[in-house]
Amino acid sequence: MNSTRRSLIAMAGMAPLCSLAATDASPKASGQPGASGRLVLSHFEDDKPYVLPGTGWRGFTDRVMGGVSDANFDRDEIDGQSCMRMSGDVTRDSGGGFVQMAYYFGESQDASAYRGLELLVYGNDEDYNVHIRTADCGWHDQSYRATFRATREWQTIRLPWSAFEANGVRAPLDTTSLQRVGLLGWMREFKADLALGEIALFA
Repeated sequence: MNSTRRSLIAMAGMAPLCSLAATDASPKASGQPGASGRLVLSHFEDDKPYVLPGTGWRGFTDRVMGGVSDANFDRDEIDGQSCMRMSGDVTRDSGGGFVQMAYYFGESQDASAYRGLELLVYGNDEDYNVHIRTADCGWHDQSYRATFRATREWQTIRLPWSAFEANGVRAPLDTTSLQRVGLLGWMREFKADLALGEIALFA
Protein backbone atom coordinates (compact mmCIF):
# COMPACT_ATOMS: atom_id res chain seq x y z
CA MET A 1 0.00 0.00 0.00
CA ASN A 2 1.42 3.38 -1.04
CA SER A 3 -0.05 5.75 1.55
CA THR A 4 0.51 9.40 2.42
CA ARG A 5 -1.60 10.20 5.46
CA ARG A 6 -2.65 13.60 6.79
CA SER A 7 -4.16 13.38 10.24
CA LEU A 8 -7.50 15.09 10.79
CA ILE A 9 -8.80 14.02 14.14
CA ALA A 10 -8.43 11.23 16.70
CA MET A 11 -11.87 10.46 18.01
CA ALA A 12 -12.98 9.73 21.55
CA GLY A 13 -16.57 10.83 21.02
CA MET A 14 -18.26 12.59 18.12
CA ALA A 15 -16.99 15.50 16.03
CA PRO A 16 -16.92 16.65 12.41
CA LEU A 17 -14.43 14.65 10.34
CA CYS A 18 -13.46 17.73 8.41
CA SER A 19 -14.89 20.95 7.07
CA LEU A 20 -15.81 20.23 3.47
CA ALA A 21 -16.76 22.92 0.99
CA ALA A 22 -19.24 22.12 -1.75
CA THR A 23 -17.95 22.33 -5.32
CA ASP A 24 -19.57 21.95 -8.72
CA ALA A 25 -18.10 18.47 -9.16
CA SER A 26 -21.45 16.71 -8.82
CA PRO A 27 -25.10 17.28 -9.76
CA LYS A 28 -27.19 18.90 -7.07
CA ALA A 29 -29.73 16.93 -5.06
CA SER A 30 -32.59 17.12 -7.54
CA GLY A 31 -33.92 13.67 -6.69
CA GLN A 32 -33.34 12.55 -10.29
CA PRO A 33 -30.27 10.87 -11.77
CA GLY A 34 -27.84 13.02 -13.72
CA ALA A 35 -26.56 12.19 -17.17
CA SER A 36 -24.25 9.54 -15.70
CA GLY A 37 -27.11 7.83 -13.86
CA ARG A 38 -25.37 8.57 -10.57
CA LEU A 39 -25.58 11.18 -7.84
CA VAL A 40 -22.21 11.71 -6.14
CA LEU A 41 -22.73 12.38 -2.44
CA SER A 42 -19.08 12.90 -1.52
CA HIS A 43 -15.55 12.35 -2.82
CA PHE A 44 -12.09 13.25 -1.60
CA GLU A 45 -10.18 14.07 -4.78
CA ASP A 46 -6.92 15.98 -4.35
CA ASP A 47 -7.22 18.96 -2.00
CA LYS A 48 -10.83 19.72 -2.90
CA PRO A 49 -13.05 17.15 -1.17
CA TYR A 50 -16.70 17.38 -2.12
CA VAL A 51 -19.94 16.93 -0.26
CA LEU A 52 -23.42 17.40 -1.68
CA PRO A 53 -24.57 20.88 -0.57
CA GLY A 54 -26.21 20.79 2.86
CA THR A 55 -24.57 17.52 3.92
CA GLY A 56 -21.50 16.56 5.96
CA TRP A 57 -19.40 13.87 7.63
CA ARG A 58 -18.90 12.96 11.28
CA GLY A 59 -16.71 10.29 12.83
CA PHE A 60 -17.31 8.61 16.15
CA THR A 61 -16.80 5.43 18.12
CA ASP A 62 -18.64 3.43 20.75
CA ARG A 63 -17.16 5.79 23.36
CA VAL A 64 -20.32 7.87 22.89
CA MET A 65 -22.11 5.02 24.72
CA GLY A 66 -19.37 3.99 27.17
CA GLY A 67 -17.31 1.65 24.97
CA VAL A 68 -13.56 1.78 24.54
CA SER A 69 -12.95 1.28 20.80
CA ASP A 70 -10.51 3.72 19.22
CA ALA A 71 -10.32 5.18 15.73
CA ASN A 72 -8.47 7.76 13.67
CA PHE A 73 -10.15 9.54 10.78
CA ASP A 74 -7.69 10.98 8.26
CA ARG A 75 -7.43 12.40 4.78
CA ASP A 76 -5.10 10.04 2.95
CA GLU A 77 -3.83 8.94 -0.43
CA ILE A 78 -3.60 5.22 -1.19
CA ASP A 79 -2.21 3.96 -4.50
CA GLY A 80 -2.84 7.34 -6.07
CA GLN A 81 -6.45 7.63 -4.86
CA SER A 82 -7.37 10.43 -2.44
CA CYS A 83 -9.68 9.24 0.30
CA MET A 84 -11.03 9.44 3.82
CA ARG A 85 -9.57 6.68 5.98
CA MET A 86 -10.96 5.18 9.18
CA SER A 87 -8.57 3.00 11.16
CA GLY A 88 -8.42 1.71 14.71
CA ASP A 89 -9.21 -1.06 17.14
CA VAL A 90 -12.75 -2.36 17.54
CA THR A 91 -13.45 -4.11 20.85
CA ARG A 92 -16.53 -5.43 22.60
CA ASP A 93 -15.11 -4.40 25.99
CA SER A 94 -17.36 -2.24 28.17
CA GLY A 95 -20.41 -3.09 26.06
CA GLY A 96 -19.16 -1.40 22.90
CA GLY A 97 -18.10 -2.68 19.52
CA PHE A 98 -17.96 -0.13 16.71
CA VAL A 99 -16.15 2.68 14.94
CA GLN A 100 -18.03 4.71 12.36
CA MET A 101 -17.75 7.45 9.77
CA ALA A 102 -21.22 8.75 9.01
CA TYR A 103 -22.57 10.92 6.20
CA TYR A 104 -25.45 13.14 7.29
CA PHE A 105 -28.03 14.65 4.98
CA GLY A 106 -29.04 18.11 6.19
CA GLU A 107 -32.58 17.33 5.09
CA SER A 108 -34.05 13.95 4.16
CA GLN A 109 -32.76 12.91 0.73
CA ASP A 110 -35.21 11.46 -1.79
CA ALA A 111 -33.28 8.56 -3.32
CA SER A 112 -36.30 6.77 -4.79
CA ALA A 113 -35.08 7.36 -8.36
CA TYR A 114 -31.95 5.32 -7.60
CA ARG A 115 -31.40 1.59 -7.19
CA GLY A 116 -28.86 1.66 -4.40
CA LEU A 117 -25.62 2.89 -2.87
CA GLU A 118 -22.20 2.84 -4.56
CA LEU A 119 -18.90 2.90 -2.65
CA LEU A 120 -15.32 3.20 -3.87
CA VAL A 121 -13.38 1.49 -1.06
CA TYR A 122 -10.03 0.01 -0.07
CA GLY A 123 -9.60 -2.10 3.03
CA ASN A 124 -7.75 -4.84 4.87
CA ASP A 125 -9.70 -7.94 3.79
CA GLU A 126 -12.29 -7.47 6.53
CA ASP A 127 -16.07 -7.17 6.52
CA TYR A 128 -17.65 -3.76 7.17
CA ASN A 129 -21.21 -2.59 7.64
CA VAL A 130 -23.28 0.09 5.97
CA HIS A 131 -26.13 1.42 8.10
CA ILE A 132 -28.83 3.63 6.61
CA ARG A 133 -31.14 5.69 8.79
CA THR A 134 -34.39 7.18 7.54
CA ALA A 135 -37.27 9.18 9.02
CA ASP A 136 -38.65 5.86 10.33
CA CYS A 137 -35.61 5.36 12.58
CA GLY A 138 -36.20 7.00 15.94
CA TRP A 139 -33.96 5.05 18.31
CA HIS A 140 -30.16 5.05 17.90
CA ASP A 141 -30.04 1.29 17.21
CA GLN A 142 -32.64 1.40 14.46
CA SER A 143 -31.31 1.26 10.91
CA TYR A 144 -31.19 -0.72 7.67
CA ARG A 145 -27.98 -2.73 7.37
CA ALA A 146 -25.80 -4.40 4.76
CA THR A 147 -22.32 -5.93 4.89
CA PHE A 148 -19.47 -5.83 2.37
CA ARG A 149 -15.85 -7.00 2.28
CA ALA A 150 -13.15 -4.42 1.63
CA THR A 151 -10.14 -6.00 -0.09
CA ARG A 152 -6.59 -4.66 -0.36
CA GLU A 153 -7.28 -2.97 -3.67
CA TRP A 154 -9.60 -0.21 -4.79
CA GLN A 155 -12.98 -1.59 -5.78
CA THR A 156 -16.42 -0.21 -6.54
CA ILE A 157 -19.14 -1.91 -4.52
CA ARG A 158 -22.81 -1.50 -5.38
CA LEU A 159 -25.36 -2.28 -2.69
CA PRO A 160 -28.95 -2.33 -4.00
CA TRP A 161 -31.66 -1.23 -1.58
CA SER A 162 -32.79 -4.87 -1.41
CA ALA A 163 -29.46 -5.75 0.28
CA PHE A 164 -30.36 -3.71 3.38
CA GLU A 165 -32.13 -5.49 6.22
CA ALA A 166 -34.18 -3.68 8.84
CA ASN A 167 -32.83 -3.72 12.40
CA GLY A 168 -35.18 -2.68 15.18
CA VAL A 169 -37.64 -1.03 12.83
CA ARG A 170 -40.77 -2.58 11.30
CA ALA A 171 -41.22 -0.24 8.37
CA PRO A 172 -39.62 -1.23 5.06
CA LEU A 173 -36.77 0.93 3.83
CA ASP A 174 -38.23 4.25 2.66
CA THR A 175 -35.79 5.57 0.08
CA THR A 176 -37.62 8.90 -0.10
CA SER A 177 -36.28 9.92 3.33
CA LEU A 178 -32.60 9.00 3.76
CA GLN A 179 -31.10 10.85 6.71
CA ARG A 180 -27.73 9.22 7.34
CA VAL A 181 -25.38 6.62 5.83
CA GLY A 182 -22.77 5.14 8.16
CA LEU A 183 -19.72 2.99 7.34
CA LEU A 184 -18.77 0.90 10.35
CA GLY A 185 -16.27 -1.52 11.77
CA TRP A 186 -18.86 -3.53 13.63
CA MET A 187 -19.33 -5.69 16.73
CA ARG A 188 -16.29 -7.94 16.84
CA GLU A 189 -12.67 -7.78 17.96
CA PHE A 190 -10.55 -6.65 15.01
CA LYS A 191 -8.37 -3.91 13.55
CA ALA A 192 -10.43 -1.70 11.28
CA ASP A 193 -8.81 -0.03 8.28
CA LEU A 194 -11.24 1.24 5.66
CA ALA A 195 -10.65 3.94 3.04
CA LEU A 196 -13.45 5.64 1.10
CA GLY A 197 -12.72 7.40 -2.18
CA GLU A 198 -16.29 8.18 -3.18
CA ILE A 199 -19.87 7.51 -2.18
CA ALA A 200 -22.77 7.87 -4.62
CA LEU A 201 -26.29 6.77 -5.46
CA PHE A 202 -26.65 4.70 -8.64
CA ALA A 203 -29.65 4.38 -10.95
